[in-house]
Amino acid sequence: MLVRKSSAATVNRLPITKARINLGQLAKRAHLNGEYFILEKDGIPIIGILDADELEDYLDLQDATVKDFITESHREFVAGRTRPAKEVLAELRQSAANKPVRSMRARR
Repeated sequence: MLVRKSSAATVNRLPITKARINLGQLAKRAHLNGEYFILEKDGIPIIGILDADELEDYLDLQDATVKDFITESHREFVAGRTRPAKEVLAELRQSAANKPVRSMRARR
């Protein structure tokens, strides 16, 4: 398969006709190796291929609510309103240990 690499090391450009023949291989490389592919028709970029998890992350970052949450979290971090992870985990474990266990019959 002929693949032209762009300036970024992990972005590969190739004709859409070549991608169609090797789609399974491209999907595997995108998923396992974190590679990106830009498919071209007549030399014009048409579509990109990337790992589904990365696409979901990208789409989440387009959500204004998520952006606001990240901004507020960053402000709290900069202001020093943080706690060590060990402390938070210990608190969660203690809270879980204090909760009564309900049987399946009690849930009905």
